[in-house]
Amino acid sequence: MKKEWMALAAAALLPGAAQAGTAADMQALADKNGCFACHGMQSKLVGPGFAEVAAKYKGDSQAAARLARKIREGGKGAWGPVPMPAHGNLGEADAKQLAEWVLSAG
Repeated sequence: MKKEWMALAAAALLPGAAQAGTAADMQALADKNGCFACHGMQSKLVGPGFAEVAAKYKGDSQAAARLARKIREGGKGAWGPVPMPAHGNLGEADAKQLAEWVLSAG
């Protein structure tokens, strides 16, 4: 119990101490939410590959927040005529982690 409390305290006090999740965790979350039905890691399926998304938004400090919102609310027109369906059942924290993971794919 003491070790758990110490780890939580360290995560709260040290910037960057709490990790968003491993690549395997993020890939499993993306798979669970159907992301791979439309997106490949490198190449376009129905929507752009994650590497394409990362390249488009490289250097944009607001990209993770906008992409997380688009994951939850859906979108259309940014990558062509096929709309991205909303994933409103995905929590905000998970959507943000997925967005950050996608943006790191480049």
